[in-house]
Amino acid sequence: MKTPIYLDYQATTPIAPEVAAAMRPWIEDGFGNPHSPHRLGREAAAAVEVARERTIEALHLASAPLCSGVGRNPAAPPERTGPRLSPGNGKLYFTSGATEAANWALKGTAARLPEGKRKIVTLATEHACVLDTVAWLGGQGFDIDILPVKPDGLIDLDLAAERIDERTGFVAAMLVNNEIGVVQPICEIADIAHSKGAIFFCDAVQGFGRVPLPVHACDLIALSAHKVHGPKGIGALWVRDGLALEPLLHGGGQEGGVRSGTLSPALCVGFGEAARLLAERADEDHVHVERLWSAAWQRFGNQWILNGSGDARYRGNLNILMPGVDSARLISGVRDVAFSSGSACASGSGRPSHVLSALGLSEREARASIRLGFGRYTREEDLLHALDLIMAAARRQRRFAA
Repeated sequence: MKTPIYLDYQATTPIAPEVAAAMRPWIEDGFGNPHSPHRLGREAAAAVEVARERTIEALHLASAPLCSGVGRNPAAPPERTGPRLSPGNGKLYFTSGATEAANWALKGTAARLPEGKRKIVTLATEHACVLDTVAWLGGQGFDIDILPVKPDGLIDLDLAAERIDERTGFVAAMLVNNEIGVVQPICEIADIAHSKGAIFFCDAVQGFGRVPLPVHACDLIALSAHKVHGPKGIGALWVRDGLALEPLLHGGGQEGGVRSGTLSPALCVGFGEAARLLAERADEDHVHVERLWSAAWQRFGNQWILNGSGDARYRGNLNILMPGVDSARLISGVRDVAFSSGSACASGSGRPSHVLSALGLSEREARASIRLGFGRYTREEDLLHALDLIMAAARRQRRFAA
């Protein structure tokens, strides 16, 4: 069976060959429990710690060189030369994925918020793991404020400054939106949060290693391996030193005494190797994605409408709208291409995207939108061939509907 051209990098990324090779020994021979005291256990624990250091190092290298204030393009390519601000000291805990990391960040922090600081503020375009957790906290007596975004998907900083007040204890904002690729001004949002004494959490899953990540401005950061060519089933939560969280999972406290559950050395090693490659190939990956974006946008011409900001965005995410097209029919009709209409987490819900709705799109417009994701292993000729197939199918669909 012919493998489809893969254009769904926001849902998951192809695993890097180097990652698969690094994991294999820890699946076959290095099967020891990393929390056991014997030699096999100690070897596995050492491999986990190497992976942790590699992930932290990639986080440091991905750190934005500075926060230059309002007006800075948050999607500008990472600067690889010159002084950069220290990301600050913190600990990185491995988790089962970014969903656990986000749940832990929110619930673990909320449990320790003092009276008078039990307001939680986030954005309407956040991932479901944040919005659903925030909704659950609302049911536990916390005051919840969901900020709208502008039609380009970006937050209104004046509105944020108004709504993040002295009662706010926690603010959450995503670095790169998983559906439309828009890059939020994390530095500015964090500054507002900290000026009111609030803790700031950033879901950096889609932006880690791809756009500048102001680690120094964050108190908590969620990461995921399978969005950076690593394995599924492992993520991480970075926690700034001095910030204490209530455990989300109770048991043996294997991970730093605060996260229970036996770690998989193979998955940790895979994440560490993916992070190492992410740092090593950052410039090369950036140039490649920019070239793919330019080729794709030129191919589409002016027949399609871009959803979200054209400037403040990660260019490996192309979310576009063709009026009169049904995206579900388009996806099923172009079987030689793997692409989506939005978040894989909500693809079976039957509901229009909450992100596109937050931008002001009608239900019909949202259902006429598709998301194309590409990156390191996407060949330009494959991308252009896939776009030709998609555009031809869209023209057929509109012709028959006329």
